[in-house]
Amino acid sequence: MDKILEAVVMSSYPNNVKQGLVRRVIEAAKQPMDSEQCWSMLELSTKLYLTGDTKYKREIGKEVLEVYGHYHPEEFEEFFNVRFLLSLLQEGYGPLGKRSHYVLDYIQLGLQFVLESPSANSIFSLLRIEVLRKVCERPSPKQCAKISKLLTQHPQCVPTGKHQVLFCQQLIRCIGQFQCVSEGEEDIMEFLEQVNKVSGLLQRIWRAQTSAILPSLKELFTIISSTEEQEVPSNALASVVQFVPLELMDGVIRNLTNDDSITDVQMMTAIGRMIDWVSWPLGKNIDKWIIALLKGLAAVKKFSILIEVTLSKIEKVFSKLLYPIVREGALSVLQYMLLSFQHSHEAFHLLLPHIPRLVTSLKKEDSNSAISSLEQLAELIHCMFFRFSGFPDLYEPVLEAVKALPIPNEDRIKHLLGQNAWTSQKNELACFYPRLASKSETGKIGLINLGNTCYMNSIIQSLFMASDFRHSVLNLTEGNSQPLMTKLQWLFAFLEHSQRPAISPESFLSASWPPWFTPGAQQDCSEYLKYLLDRLHEEEKTGKRIYQKLKESSLMSQAVEHHYLNKTLIEKMFGGKMMTKIRCLKCLNVSSREEAFTDLSLAFPPPDRHTRGSTSVLPVEEIGPQFIEPPENPSQLTGSPWIQRKAPMARDPAVPPMPVETLGFQEPGEAADPLSGNAIGVDAAKDPLLAFGEEACAPKDSRSVPDLINYFLSPERLTAENKYHCEKCASLQDAEKVAELTEGPHYLILTLLRFSFNPRTMKRKKILDNVSIPVVLKLPVLVAPEKTEEVCRRGNDRAAPGSGFMSVVYDLCSVVVHSGISSESGHYYCYSRECTDTVPHGQPQDGAPKPASDKQLDFEIQWYLFNDTRVSFSSFESVSNVTSFFPKDTAYVLFYRQRPGRQSCLLHEALAEAGRLHGEPSLHKDLMEAISKDNILYLQEQEKEARNRAAYIAALPKSPLWWRDFDRDKDDDSSSGGCSPAAGGGGSSSFHGLVF
Repeated sequence: MDKILEAVVMSSYPNNVKQGLVRRVIEAAKQPMDSEQCWSMLELSTKLYLTGDTKYKREIGKEVLEVYGHYHPEEFEEFFNVRFLLSLLQEGYGPLGKRSHYVLDYIQLGLQFVLESPSANSIFSLLRIEVLRKVCERPSPKQCAKISKLLTQHPQCVPTGKHQVLFCQQLIRCIGQFQCVSEGEEDIMEFLEQVNKVSGLLQRIWRAQTSAILPSLKELFTIISSTEEQEVPSNALASVVQFVPLELMDGVIRNLTNDDSITDVQMMTAIGRMIDWVSWPLGKNIDKWIIALLKGLAAVKKFSILIEVTLSKIEKVFSKLLYPIVREGALSVLQYMLLSFQHSHEAFHLLLPHIPRLVTSLKKEDSNSAISSLEQLAELIHCMFFRFSGFPDLYEPVLEAVKALPIPNEDRIKHLLGQNAWTSQKNELACFYPRLASKSETGKIGLINLGNTCYMNSIIQSLFMASDFRHSVLNLTEGNSQPLMTKLQWLFAFLEHSQRPAISPESFLSASWPPWFTPGAQQDCSEYLKYLLDRLHEEEKTGKRIYQKLKESSLMSQAVEHHYLNKTLIEKMFGGKMMTKIRCLKCLNVSSREEAFTDLSLAFPPPDRHTRGSTSVLPVEEIGPQFIEPPENPSQLTGSPWIQRKAPMARDPAVPPMPVETLGFQEPGEAADPLSGNAIGVDAAKDPLLAFGEEACAPKDSRSVPDLINYFLSPERLTAENKYHCEKCASLQDAEKVAELTEGPHYLILTLLRFSFNPRTMKRKKILDNVSIPVVLKLPVLVAPEKTEEVCRRGNDRAAPGSGFMSVVYDLCSVVVHSGISSESGHYYCYSRECTDTVPHGQPQDGAPKPASDKQLDFEIQWYLFNDTRVSFSSFESVSNVTSFFPKDTAYVLFYRQRPGRQSCLLHEALAEAGRLHGEPSLHKDLMEAISKDNILYLQEQEKEARNRAAYIAALPKSPLWWRDFDRDKDDDSSSGGCSPAAGGGGSSSFHGLVF
């Protein structure tokens, strides 16, 4: 019968004819027959099943085996013996080089017919040993899946005792070497099915024998932490982790993170490979294990590992959000990585270039998964904006991408940041500053944040960029009896000459710290600036008094005497004068008091006080009180705002004072009167400032800096509880108070009073109104009447003859921005540029300095953005638009520099003379030596770090490039379905890149 069957199978008849003949042979096999015939049929069917070159032949072999196993059990048991099985497993079946791949299938098929036989136990014992041996030989995923199928169906064949633990460990080793060699979608799906069968076997073994779990996990960690492997372990290992019971997680993570035998490099390698597992599709709980290990490392303060791993892997995790099949787990890991990485902006900034593209892709996908992910991503981005403010240029494209998505409230943001931080002790992360390999491309140097010291950093950078002040500080001689100014000189010198990307202002902070400030808490930068300038001023005054006493003792030369009896440096650079006049409305007596100031604090007008919408200049008539008669001594108030508001019966013409104005802003159709408040004495069509001014103008009903100054200079009525005690009337009377500037400072500092106390809530609130900032400002300064003609004649400052006011021009130098809604929190950063005279050496014959051209002052001078350690190029456009994009980022302190003019002539001449004599400031010997030593030390640190990093990187295994996920997704709509970003299924190439 075996000959007949073989002849039929090998014949060239059609399959349907063959099938009929085979059916007859199989039916005949159900009848009793002798042992020899049975053996012949079993040998033939074994040959067909194991070596048949077609599926049809193998199916016939299978059918015959099943018939003989069922109808001739004794013969089958005799044929299917231990020796035969051992031969199959160890030697294989078929000719050399073409051994059959179906041996395990054949054994699984035959086992079902010998389960009750006397030889069953011997067969099980054999298989328990042989499957362990097979697994140790690292079979392919397909063969591993067959072993798993065999053991799943026949658990009696699973190794027991110590061999069982070894079997689990070796099976995990096999999975670690699994690779999918094909990129076809069907092959990939088959590979995933094979992996699931193998990991499913581990799950069954662990359920039955929980003592095997921990040794298995230890082997898994050994594999993924190895730095000696030539190839990266397969991501298929993720399928193993998903079956580990979550109740074991805490204990496993605690043991790993407290194991001193595990080196940092091994731990870094392991967690890095685990993070790669987010690519594994359909894996459960993988993200939970990754996050648990990250938290475990934070608990034992392994911050260097966390930082290195986060920075190297976060972009890859982010790229997986493109794929719906792994999006949920990838988003969980991304959320923890970003929310925990709070000591530096580095991790978040790595993602900035990719966010707009991902948001576009998710919007295009328009699935429930995409919508949910977009909302969570937007929440995450706003948390990062809140934590790392001060990067408007970088954040604008991202903000534009997510502007239509929900914005979380501040309580929600603080909750998320609070519950995910690595540590609540900020000083534990003090040594992990952002890694800056080299100085900024701007050539400027940043300042390290020492724990909410951005308020100081912004002020220092603004003072440093005030070039006249900086040069004066750097030119101070050694032994000047000014310890705080000396520390500022050292800080400025390092900012000027250090090779470091950022330096620590720790020494200056401790010296300039206001005693009422709370360490580690956010402070008001304006309050700090006032305290600092006052300290520096008083310190120099003390020195002058000492030298005055020395002079009286005739111990000082005339040159030194002249130097020390001048104004202090703070007075020269930042000091101005203001006349406050109070006029009794009964007797019309006026009392005056002149005061010095270093900054003007500008309050916001009440909401019902409207401004002109199309220009930044307030109407002249709002400058001073109306209907006031001139005083008895007219010379006292020549040019006063009160004169132009006297009673109509006087009939004599009045000249209005000059309002504060922004240079170049002119209303359409208005004549360019050289004495009007909106003219600059040049052709408007040719002046680039005019076009630029229109862009910088505030929208209708918004505020501008000139609005606030005009409000500051406008009269205040003193009535009711605020009545004025008039000395002439000897009683409380209604009065009007007005402030007039009598001397404009070289550097004008304006503080916008954004923080007000709310008596209802008993809290300080921030005024978030957008205030437009002019790049050039004209300030009205009152001068003595005898000097007015001289001013007009010299033409350096615009003045109305007889008015007593001249217009002093100021150029914007720095803008300190506060980001946040409270003075006790938030972040400070600043925009700055260096405003200098373009003609410092040559003076016109009349002695007046020649001002720099508007174009040079306002368009060719580079703006910089200083944000603690980071310094970048910026622009006035960014300064103007920052609040439009980021409503909580508002200008707070402004620095303006006075252009050369009559009032500033002497100071500008002195500065020019210093520039001719000294050129670049020459530092004293000790300071130069300290900078040189630190630069050498920094170079040595860089060399050491480069060597250590090179050695570390060489020890790390190579991993696939993460960015190919993004490179493939460039709005290519040619593929559809599957796992492509726009769909839910996927093209084969993108799917293969995802998993492997």
